[in-house]
Amino acid sequence: MAETLREPVRGEPGLQALLLGSKIQTPPLRTGSVSRRQLIERARTSRARVVAVTAPAGYGKSTLLAEWAATDPRNVAWVSLDRSDDDPASFLSVIAEASIALAPAVDAVIADMRGFGASALGRSAPLLAGALAAAPQSFVLFVDDLHWADSPGCQDALEILLARLPEGSQVVLASRRELPLIGRLRVAGDAEEITVADLSLDHAGARTIFDEAGAVDVGDADLESIVARCEGWPTGLFLCALVARSGGDAASVTGDDRYLADYLYRECVMRLPEDMQTFLRRAAVLEQLSAPSCNAVLGIEDARGRLREVEAANLFLVAVDRRRSWYRLHALFREFLLTELERTEGAGAVVALHLRAAEWHEVNGAPAQAVEHLLQAGDLERAADRIAELGLPMYQMGKVGTTTRWLSELGDDLVRAHPSLLVLVTWAAVLLGDVPAGERWARSLDTFDADSLPEEYRLPFESARAMVRAAICEQGHAQVVADAAFALRHEPATSPWRDQALHLWGEACLLVDDAASAKAAFEEAIDVATIMGNSDTIILTEPELALLAIEAGQWGIAAEHADRGVAVIDGSHMDGYPTTTLALAVAARVAFHAGDRDRGERLLARAMRSRIGCTHLLSYVSIRARIQLAKAHVAVGDRSAARHLVREIDDLLRKRPDVGVVTTHVDELRAALDAEPAAGGSVPLTPAELRLLPYLQTHLTIAEIGQRLFISRNTVSSEVGSIYRKLAVTTRNGAVERARVLGLLGG
Repeated sequence: MAETLREPVRGEPGLQALLLGSKIQTPPLRTGSVSRRQLIERARTSRARVVAVTAPAGYGKSTLLAEWAATDPRNVAWVSLDRSDDDPASFLSVIAEASIALAPAVDAVIADMRGFGASALGRSAPLLAGALAAAPQSFVLFVDDLHWADSPGCQDALEILLARLPEGSQVVLASRRELPLIGRLRVAGDAEEITVADLSLDHAGARTIFDEAGAVDVGDADLESIVARCEGWPTGLFLCALVARSGGDAASVTGDDRYLADYLYRECVMRLPEDMQTFLRRAAVLEQLSAPSCNAVLGIEDARGRLREVEAANLFLVAVDRRRSWYRLHALFREFLLTELERTEGAGAVVALHLRAAEWHEVNGAPAQAVEHLLQAGDLERAADRIAELGLPMYQMGKVGTTTRWLSELGDDLVRAHPSLLVLVTWAAVLLGDVPAGERWARSLDTFDADSLPEEYRLPFESARAMVRAAICEQGHAQVVADAAFALRHEPATSPWRDQALHLWGEACLLVDDAASAKAAFEEAIDVATIMGNSDTIILTEPELALLAIEAGQWGIAAEHADRGVAVIDGSHMDGYPTTTLALAVAARVAFHAGDRDRGERLLARAMRSRIGCTHLLSYVSIRARIQLAKAHVAVGDRSAARHLVREIDDLLRKRPDVGVVTTHVDELRAALDAEPAAGGSVPLTPAELRLLPYLQTHLTIAEIGQRLFISRNTVSSEVGSIYRKLAVTTRNGAVERARVLGLLGG
């Protein structure tokens, strides 16, 4: 069981790259569509930086965007979103991929789009915004299907991107529903809006659709009636045209949009050969279709010809790349087909198709998409197994939001009953400093009945649980030593957790002042982690070896370890993770000792920012990181900041009073600071203030920021006032600009 907890994402990157590539290719303009030239020109020539195209499915939003993209003289980039993009890391990554064509500077920051929570808003989004702001020419960025990324995290990240849009450039957002972001932009006068009223077609538009569809014998009176019944709904009119073309009476259709769509789609589909009807119903389980995926999932061999035939018949199949190798079905048509699939073939057929789709995506290197199909199939046990395997790789990629959504779909009861998942969610909360979740899941982990497991899984589970307990240190340093020793004995050389066990044993040795044993454990942990490719262990362990070298007066060796720790942080793009704080703080001390103040201050700013999540869940690591931060501040004469850090340490010690010899180190630091009189210096932003700071880049109100952070309006007001005082500013913009200069936002 333990072997599954840290398994890397397997498979060739080919399918992942193809799926991403299909999202960022500007789709070809559909022939026969009604031109929206006047609407486009109105929006293009407005002074608004943001154009919001908001309407239900079937009103031609994507068609309008495609026509605009084909005719605008500025540089153009395109993004089509889907359900997997409702995660700031995924959302920012796909925006960045598309934006490389707009601004060369994006290429340098694209790998840093893996931030989570405050990290995404405090670093990833500002980095991308800065790169776009430096675009050499004006551009238009089209974002289609924004309703898929409507979580607060994605919307806040988008608002940060929009805030620094260069003069002459625009972002065009298409969504089925109006999002709060649009309302705030409207109030600020920054949005031009295109709505249902603008997109509804009149008699002339309907005539164009009927003529292009070949339904030329529909008279003006009948057409007027059809327009009235459809209320100008473009897809309804097109469906009526198809019915008329095939000999049906389009003028007799009645009912509201939902029933109208069902009726008309049925009219269209029922006129197709039976084998084509079956193909369309079954293919609808795939959000994106290709010939290989359809062949595999549907068990056929002629999918390429069928896809081309459906496209040629203009039956709501849209090519999403110019090579026409990937397609998607129109959203309403897909919904109808899925309903028909369940009605005609039963729920079991839907499940079977989703399971085959999961298998195909898994084999072809797209495990996240495989999980989505497992969840849609209702195979929660298999989904749970795969999520347990993917959890930590997803954590390292910053895709915490996706994992959280998956776990929510599984439900807490299943997570508690699944030992690998339970270990995963507990580790994730601990490593991210999520105190409420960490304490809740740690209790569930502690009470899990290991005797209920098959015998071969009991010892690996007990070892995994012991490592979590050793990290949390809830029962004091003696128990840390016992738990770390247990894990070290029972994690074999082949275990993917062997490096973690070695690291924790090294930490336990430090708690009892056994430097020699700690050094040996850390050195072996580095060797194992390097072979296994486990960057988190390297990031946590290299600074420990650097500190041991400093204590021995070997600053040159310390510099080598410190540099390697920072190099792994940069190489794995994990800046902002709480587990990077110690490495950055130690590297800052080494830089100051070497006389490189500029580098030291940059590293120190990064470390101060990443300490947000250094909570009592990783008590001794969080305390020792703050000791190093305090010493780094002392090295540049800022004893005031050092004293504030000691106060943060005191708060941690109230939660975890027994951290062994670390308490002595805190007392020594306190005595050294008390021996010198206060002489000015800075007052650093607290972790709570740093968590709030990124939201000052948005138009969120004080109350809305409180809702994001689950704190009261009064608390937000108090923290904002404190931020202003500490940064010596009086406005939001002033705070944001000052924070950028200090390295607290962005790079």
